[in-house]
Amino acid sequence: MQIESRLFADDGETPNNPTLPLVLMRGSGVVAEDDPAGWFEERFASHGWTSAWRWGVYSYHHFHTTNHEVLGVVIGQARLMLGGAHGEEFVVGPGDVIVIPAGVGHRCLEASEDFMVVGAYPRGKEPDLMKCSGKKSDRDRIAAVPLPDEDPMHGAHGPLFHHWKRRCSS
Repeated sequence: MQIESRLFADDGETPNNPTLPLVLMRGSGVVAEDDPAGWFEERFASHGWTSAWRWGVYSYHHFHTTNHEVLGVVIGQARLMLGGAHGEEFVVGPGDVIVIPAGVGHRCLEASEDFMVVGAYPRGKEPDLMKCSGKKSDRDRIAAVPLPDEDPMHGAHGPLFHHWKRRCSS
């Protein structure tokens, strides 16, 4: 498994997250061949990330101010813009897992026809859906979102916390 993390700055429209980086775990999902979407749903739920859904990623920049989000790539490939319009492009494929902190902008630039992710949220809390606005109230809500209890793939001692707790304590 290869882990990448990026901390994106507020660009005036997309607040991003001032303390928590986006974490991309490449090849983290050892996806079951018979039901890869179900495998991600079960794995995420076993670590407290529930309210799972299956779909793609919206084609417009958006973010969530009330919750973090995890995306597990089930099938296909996509080129995503993460961090808002001034963020960074990433190509993702099957088995990749993206943990998106509250406030971090994301959108799909292009995807294969079969591209599908499973998304979920810590504690099963449904997120809001915000388009880029630059409002101070968005930043205040983002700052109030608590850390999840567990890494969605690896539990209480997973690599997510190496990146998130280290950043919060600096």
